[in-house]
This record gives sequence, C-alpha cells and structure tokens, in this order.
Amino acid sequence: MAHVLVQTAAAELPRLIERALAGEEIVLTEGVTPVVQLVPVSKPPARRIPGSMKGRFDVGETFFEPLPEHELAAWERFPAGERDGTSTEH
Repeated sequence: MAHVLVQTAAAELPRLIERALAGEEIVLTEGVTPVVQLVPVSKPPARRIPGSMKGRFDVGETFFEPLPEHELAAWERFPAGERDGTSTEH
C-alpha cells in the first residue's frame, strides 16, 4: 500500500490514478494521517432484460404443484405439522 502526501499527489495525480487502476492501493495522507484512498470506480452491473432467458430452460409441470408439508416447513422455519397445529411434539 503506497502512502502519498496530499501535496505531492496533486502533481502526480495522473500517475497515481494509473497505479490505482492497475490494482495498487494508494492512500493520500496529511502528514502521517491517512485521509483519502484512491480506488477505481466499479462498473455498474449489466442491465437486465426481462424475458432474455425465455426458452433457454424448462421448469416442468411439477414446479407449479404445491410443496409437500416437510418442504413448506423448511422454508417457513416450522417443524412439519406445526404450521397447521397438527404437530404432536411439544
């Protein structure tokens, strides 16, 4: 990690930016106190297009069937049967 005085950084900014873009950690300091870190701006995530995956996979008919009680319990954090009051465990 490189520490550079703010006063020095003003004259070296283009070179410091190149170093930061290359992955080096650059910290600007006032005396011995770190005040700013130069880091690259991350790219925004790719834009999502609704329907872009249409036809690329098939979910099948069973996907739309109701889940078994034990599956529902796992998703809802209730033991099987406790959800509807039929559990025998207490």
